[in-house]
Amino acid sequence: MKIAIIGCGNMGMAFARAFLKFDLVKNEDFLLVEKSDDRLDGLKSFRPGVITGVIGPQISEYDLIILSVKPQDFQSVAVPLAEVVRPHQVILSIMAGVTIQNIQTALTHKPVIRAMPNTPAMLGMGITAYSASPEVDINALRKIENLINATGRSVFLEDEEQLNAVTALSGSGPAYFFYVVKAMIEAGKQMGFDEAVAALLVKQTMLGSYHLINTADKSLDELIKAVASKGGTTEAALREFGSGKMGETLEQGILAAQKRSRELSAS
Repeated sequence: MKIAIIGCGNMGMAFARAFLKFDLVKNEDFLLVEKSDDRLDGLKSFRPGVITGVIGPQISEYDLIILSVKPQDFQSVAVPLAEVVRPHQVILSIMAGVTIQNIQTALTHKPVIRAMPNTPAMLGMGITAYSASPEVDINALRKIENLINATGRSVFLEDEEQLNAVTALSGSGPAYFFYVVKAMIEAGKQMGFDEAVAALLVKQTMLGSYHLINTADKSLDELIKAVASKGGTTEAALREFGSGKMGETLEQGILAAQKRSRELSAS
C-alpha cells in the first residue's frame, strides 16, 4: 500500500514511524506533505520517500491519504486536495471534530474513515477508535486497521457519533492522567520531597497500579478496598476526595469535553 500523509506534526509522524517500524509500507511508497518550512527541513533526515510542501497531482498515485492537519486548517487543505483525489483512494482522517460527511462534502469523495487516536500512539501504546463510510470496502478497512494497530490498539465503532465520546474519554484522556500526576507530585513536594524523588514515587506508583488493574482478578472497588484499610491513611485521603466531589468533578469534566467535541463536529 502506498501512503500519503498530509500534516506531519506529532500524530502524523507517530503514524509514519509506526508504519515503517513494522515494515507495513516501504520507504519509497511514502509521501509526506508539510506546509511548515521548519518541519519540512526536519523531515529531510527522516527520508521516507517523497517530501513536499504542496498538495499536487502526485497524491493521486497513493492508495491511502491520511489527513493529520489541525481541524481549522482543513478547509485550506481541502481545496487543492479535492482537485487531485481519485475515486479509488481512501481518506483516513485523524482530525478531531471533523465529521465524515464534512470531509466527503469538502472533497466530493466518498470512501472516508474517521479515527480518533491519542498521544501514546507516539510510543506505539495508543488507543484509536474509528468509523468508516459505507463506501470503504471490507478489504481496505482491514488493511487500514492493521496500519492503525501499529500505533497501539484500535476499536471499530459503527456509530460515528460515539467518536465525540472517544475524543473526550481517551483522546483527551492522557491530559487527565497528567493532571492527577502533577497534583500528586506537588503534594509530595509539600511534604518535603524534592521534585525528582516525588516524581519517581508517583510515576512508578502509577505504572504499577496500571499493571494491577490489567492483571488482578478484582474490580476497581475491590482494588481500592485492598489499599484502604479501615481508619487508615488511604481512607483519610479518599474521604477528602469524596467531600470535594473529586470523582463527580472528573466525570463532569469528561462530559464537558464530549459536549465541546459535538460542538466542533457541528460547526
